[in-house]
Amino acid sequence: MLTTLIYRSQLDSSCHSDALNVLVDHARLRNAALGITGIMLYNGQDILQVLEGSEEQVEALFQRIVMDKRHAFVVELMRDYGPRRRFENVGMLLFDLQISSPKTVLQSVLRYSKLESYIVSDDRVFKFIQSFITRENNARQHRDKPAEAWTLSCEPHPLGEPLGLIAGQSCQFALQPIVEPYEGKISSFEMLIRGNDGGNPEQFFANLDSAKIYEVDLQTKAYAFALAKSLKIGSHKIAVNLLPMSLVNVPGAVEFLVEQIQLSGLQPEQVIIEVTENEMISGFNTFNKAIKALRGTGIGFAIDDFGSGYAGLSLLTKFQPDKIKIDREIISNVHLSGPKQAIVKSIVSCCTDLEITLVAEGIEKLEEWRWLESAGIRRFQGFLFARPQLNGVGDIHWPHMLR
Repeated sequence: MLTTLIYRSQLDSSCHSDALNVLVDHARLRNAALGITGIMLYNGQDILQVLEGSEEQVEALFQRIVMDKRHAFVVELMRDYGPRRRFENVGMLLFDLQISSPKTVLQSVLRYSKLESYIVSDDRVFKFIQSFITRENNARQHRDKPAEAWTLSCEPHPLGEPLGLIAGQSCQFALQPIVEPYEGKISSFEMLIRGNDGGNPEQFFANLDSAKIYEVDLQTKAYAFALAKSLKIGSHKIAVNLLPMSLVNVPGAVEFLVEQIQLSGLQPEQVIIEVTENEMISGFNTFNKAIKALRGTGIGFAIDDFGSGYAGLSLLTKFQPDKIKIDREIISNVHLSGPKQAIVKSIVSCCTDLEITLVAEGIEKLEEWRWLESAGIRRFQGFLFARPQLNGVGDIHWPHMLR
């Protein structure tokens, strides 16, 4: 199947521009033999390359490029399939914006196109090319202090040890901190529900009577608040997950939460209720009324797993939470994916305008954290910093710059 792949990278600082010409000369013969077309644009720092050929050959070549130390910050921008090539099978062509004007480069690229002009104007590949060529200050990722410049150091958590489970307790909770790495600060602790056997939330809810799932979901929060008291949570904030319809389908849900918070010696302002958009929210007006009542008590409200469910951005047109947590599927390997980066940037811009706090969850790599920091996110949650620990808090790993 004919595959088109576009990636962006930088020429490594140890590799001079002259070396790029040598690279292209070698690639021209190799690519032609493999049936791959290569169009490379270079502006003195950034590279944009379009590869066309069979899916197997293009994928194999791209993986070699990713591992090539002459390329830095390789980001895949687009992968598509089509019936025919956009360019002649020339192996590799280099267009250097340091030597030729943007207009000349664009005209040269178009001369190699095999598509009719009316198709070119709406073609995504040519839009990528034109944007790269004509943008005066080509958008460059803020890359000071890259992942290689950081290391992690382990510190014990600041809380006490739990006193034990409550008699008849139907579930347990694992705590995971949300951190602000640059500040060396714990923003809050998320309390993640687990079965009494330590099983995940899906297993816990799967064993419940479907008619009582919302009632049990709400009642379990009493155990979370009691655990927070047992751990001597102090002035730290805690976040608990709640199915969105639990606030609607259980009478007096907000009052129950406030009562249990106070019984545990906590303040409503210390508690954040996180609802996931993975569950369909029916009756937005009723749900919105419940959120108003919740906020009226001082309890915080957050949307968890944002970007993974049914509503997405349309949720924000109806109500604005205090906090949004970007789903880990978007976060995973964001430093390598142009589409994911574009989505994160749009979320950051939207939440900045609405003054909504952002958290990136599921962070497992220093490269993910560094890219997200450069995009404007300051709060993070994930295995990189701390793993969830049943009935307590594990050690926290803080990043430090290498000297």
